[in-house]
Amino acid sequence: MGWTSDFLISGFCDEICADKRLDTQLAVCAALGMEYVTLRFLDLGEGVQNISTLTDSQAATVASRLQEFGLQVSSIGSPVGKTKLLDREDGTKNVFRPAADYLQREVRRCCELAQRLDCKLVRGFSFYHPAGEDPAGHVTAAADRLGPIVELCDSFGLTFGLEVEANLVGQNGELISRLHGQISHPALVLIWDGANLVTQGYSTGEVMQQWEQMKHAVGWIHVKDYRMDPAVRGSSPARPGVQVDEDSLNRFVPVGEGDSGYDVILRDAAIQMDAWRQRLESRGIPGIFLDLEPHVAGGGQFGGYSGADGFGRSFRALVQMLVASGSGCRLRG
Repeated sequence: MGWTSDFLISGFCDEICADKRLDTQLAVCAALGMEYVTLRFLDLGEGVQNISTLTDSQAATVASRLQEFGLQVSSIGSPVGKTKLLDREDGTKNVFRPAADYLQREVRRCCELAQRLDCKLVRGFSFYHPAGEDPAGHVTAAADRLGPIVELCDSFGLTFGLEVEANLVGQNGELISRLHGQISHPALVLIWDGANLVTQGYSTGEVMQQWEQMKHAVGWIHVKDYRMDPAVRGSSPARPGVQVDEDSLNRFVPVGEGDSGYDVILRDAAIQMDAWRQRLESRGIPGIFLDLEPHVAGGGQFGGYSGADGFGRSFRALVQMLVASGSGCRLRG
């Protein structure tokens, strides 16, 4: 499939149902007219599991279900990089994985599954630096851990996306762009997520500044909005190294109802399309994905929930925003 200048709408379909049954996830996405999904947690009748833990037999079942519902996978919603950077006690529940073993087990398995499910993108993160420390002091160490991950993805013909998120080394536009620059590999792109900045205390204007620092390297966009608590609106962003309690975040809203500035971001993204095309088309990526991850019924460190109704409302809000801005999006007829 060739490149499209229309945005491609995908979504973390595990947010649709609490029991994570795959058929329910896919049925709702197909009914909404989506062509793509991002897979994260699912249940094939054997219990809930992360996409990265599928066996070959289970992956074949998933591929068959996708074909039945006429859906494709935009990205593997992996947890790669959501582990400690250093084997050091810091009062958190985050775990440490030795680099070599982690690369050859978890990361390689994600790459194998991406190939099996015929997608080109693997979502990942920039590792947890010790809680309370300035993440800027850990950029080089994180880049050293991420470089081999990116290279392994590239060996499978995949592109690794690094998501901006609180509590990680790449928690804002400046730091994640520094990681991208240090690694400097064509198989590495950045993933924009405006809500992940608002939850750290960034105002809409400050979110825009982060976008300016990241947009040159963006490969796809997560669509998740957050309404800042009026009690902290206008305050300075969280200081580097200050922990955000992700499990207490409860002000997620459909896109356009929060403080993440997606109306401006998506208009600018449409302008950037031609520049991004030069970077992504040669890697087999069919267009710019807008990946719904609404969290409107709750979110946490490793996922979120919206319910079918909340996911549907968020989907419609995104389409309406694109229509109002004059941007195209491709859906099933």
